[in-house]
Amino acid sequence: MADIKAPVFPESVADGTIVEWHVTEGQQVNRDDLLAEIETDKVVLEVVAPDNGVVTKIVKQVDDTVLSDEIIGQFEAGASASADNAPAVDPDQPAAPVQAKQAADGGEPVQATDKKDEADHKDQSPAVRKAAKESGVDPKEVEGSGRGGRVTKTDMANPTLKADSSIKSDSGRPVAESMGERTEKRVPMTRLRKTVANRLLSASQDTAMLTTFNEVNMKPLMDMRAKYKDQFEKRHGVRLGFMSLFVKAATEALKRFPAVNASLDGDDIVYHGYYDIGVAVSSDRGLVVPVLRDTDRMSMADVESRIRELGGLAQKGKLGLADMTGGTFTISNGGVFGSLMSTPILNPPQTAILGMHAINDRPMAVNGKVEILPMMYLALSYDHRMIDGKEAVQFLVTIKELVEDPAMLLLDL
Repeated sequence: MADIKAPVFPESVADGTIVEWHVTEGQQVNRDDLLAEIETDKVVLEVVAPDNGVVTKIVKQVDDTVLSDEIIGQFEAGASASADNAPAVDPDQPAAPVQAKQAADGGEPVQATDKKDEADHKDQSPAVRKAAKESGVDPKEVEGSGRGGRVTKTDMANPTLKADSSIKSDSGRPVAESMGERTEKRVPMTRLRKTVANRLLSASQDTAMLTTFNEVNMKPLMDMRAKYKDQFEKRHGVRLGFMSLFVKAATEALKRFPAVNASLDGDDIVYHGYYDIGVAVSSDRGLVVPVLRDTDRMSMADVESRIRELGGLAQKGKLGLADMTGGTFTISNGGVFGSLMSTPILNPPQTAILGMHAINDRPMAVNGKVEILPMMYLALSYDHRMIDGKEAVQFLVTIKELVEDPAMLLLDL
């Protein structure tokens, strides 16, 4: 008999929550089959079967909190599923009857598994089952817009409940209620969403956060992109975007202003001799910040390729802890959602974050004349305990100058 254990969490992760078991007690599995998923403050970790065998016992249930390397179940290697290791029947939990037959001794009826419920469950896509688990809404109570009335992921995101639906959470409180065309839905916050909320609240309360603004003329960068984007994509196999130049410009500015690349650890200032830039990404599970390592050693093609890779992993919920730990500076691009101006919130223990925004044509005074130019507002939020206002402004102006004249990066000016 062997133990099924939670993964070893890194020091930055205290515990996790079991969000789903993909097996039941007595089920036979193969090596590396997915057994359970554990959600931490940052990512969802997978627990896989160590060998071929049978899951003999589930120790930790869904929603239970588990610690690093804690036992969550038991496993018998080399065993086969049989009546001896089938899950025991709890007499206090009646099974759903399909047909009942009287025992020969006149005892209680023997009840079988409800095949229809099982078929309904299998008919649901993995995305629908996941959405149902997160929201607490039973797909069978939702009006489906798919083929043959099938419930889709979109239906679960904004459910229209059937007229006779009244769904309750485990606490007995309504999770979703039908009120004609008006519905309400109550869902528990995910661990990741709670963590993001707490960290953002802590950053606003525990730091002396200020924000300085500037604006940048994007025409030189847009002209360069229009001229070379086809050649760039043909040679490197990835599209040329604006983020790569901002990452390279931020890296150069961090070299010139080490305090912006530093972090606070109690009463100590930690100056980092490397440049790991986090890029904020919005995913279905919430805001995540995967990190680009050693950006001073990366080409623009490397940056674009890595951002694309990390963004894809974020959308699939497949980012690992190593992808998001660390980071000395963060860039957030609210412009992709149309934001004209914002004050980004620090990502502790970092001491600064750069906010990019939407590009809009605006009338600008150039050499005594009015020109229509594509302009972007930039915002730098910083911890005033660590960074003086003069440094913050000079740092942001450096990024502005490098973006407005990309040749300066190539010439190391």
